Amino acid sequence: MPTASPIYRLLRKVVPVEPGEAGIMVRSFAIFFCVLCGYYVLRPVREDIGTALGPDALQWLFVAVFLTMLALVPAFGWIVQTVARRRVLPVIYGFFILNLVAFWAVFSASAERPGATAAGLFFVWASVYNLFIVSLFWSLTSELYSNAQAKRLYGFIAAGGSAGALAGPMLARFLASKVSPNDLLLIAALFLGLALVLALDLRRTFQRLPGDEDRQEDKPAGSAGIFAGAHRVLTSPYLFLIALYVLIANLIGTYFYLEQIRIVGDAIPDRVARVEFFASRDLAVSFISILLQLFVTARLMQWFGLGVTLAALPLSAAIGLVALSVAPTLGVVAAVMVAERAISFALSNPALKVLYTVVTPDEKYKAQNFVDTVVYRGGDAASGWVLNTGAKALGLTGGAIALLTVPLAALWLAVAYGLGRQHAGKAEAQIARLKSGQIE
Repeated sequence: MPTASPIYRLLRKVVPVEPGEAGIMVRSFAIFFCVLCGYYVLRPVREDIGTALGPDALQWLFVAVFLTMLALVPAFGWIVQTVARRRVLPVIYGFFILNLVAFWAVFSASAERPGATAAGLFFVWASVYNLFIVSLFWSLTSELYSNAQAKRLYGFIAAGGSAGALAGPMLARFLASKVSPNDLLLIAALFLGLALVLALDLRRTFQRLPGDEDRQEDKPAGSAGIFAGAHRVLTSPYLFLIALYVLIANLIGTYFYLEQIRIVGDAIPDRVARVEFFASRDLAVSFISILLQLFVTARLMQWFGLGVTLAALPLSAAIGLVALSVAPTLGVVAAVMVAERAISFALSNPALKVLYTVVTPDEKYKAQNFVDTVVYRGGDAASGWVLNTGAKALGLTGGAIALLTVPLAALWLAVAYGLGRQHAGKAEAQIARLKSGQIE
């Protein structure tokens, strides 16, 4: 029996990786690192733009993002319906790389910083860009990895994203005094290009693995029409619960975000200090996320199941809502945002992606992307109008709004447990089909 390599023995100490999986797991880690490192090079600038524009303008921008997502659903549906699955990610990543180069050319042509229109356009684009590139990465992994592998390895793979989110702000801060801020767009394009190359290599590696001949033929993911993702979500109780979980997460998460914008805008008037605040917060989130992903995520999913793992985020949100209702200060909102985002990245997001490993290839692309984009940004838009403008128009204070939102967090908690039970049933059914020779 061959001796295990030192790298495998080291990985085995922090993640339950099995022989033959270390290479694909590390490749996946590297892809997600590049995806989020490139995005986080841009994120502090995006956050500063949001703060400068203010909560009222952001509400309209979130609506614009939502409408943009709706407009892109037919285009994405057409691509998935007509293009072989192995080409979906390269086509869309290539498109966004061209977008980054185009924004760089436009911004570089102006001697001044972008005006309000250009800033708003970039804010909308960056919000769309981030969701699509992350959603497509997880669509790829949910297609390639089995349910059992996902439970064991997704925590480590997600840590690649957190490492990228840690390296991105550090790289942006290091480069800020050495290159033009516009040139950061080219840096982001380079990272996305590297992610594309690695993703192509990952798929080729899976094709060479023993047993890959049992995988479904690489063909367009379904033919139910360009709005098939929305149709799947509305007609499948399982996918509908996933969408409801994501919707509530963003209703409450955007409320936290808008409160943060309001509190930071009042407490930190200096633009440079605000950028440093956001960058420091991002670094804290990334550091905590990496620790959780390496040492907690896989064990939590294996020992307690997806229901408990998914429940961690609504539980922390409920605590955060109560805390903000009592003390809406800069320190409290910073702590709430760090906890909410770290738990989301380290526990909730990997668990959500495991949920898709037991659905069809059609649903892994169309339904997952619809939830990750339209439903996700729909929650942003709804939160701005319902929990910000609507509630405050009724004369409710920030503390009162936070307390009134706690029951929504309780519903979110119930949805998490429901998803855990349904996933367990679907996973058992999938195993039974595999044993009987009915390969999906």
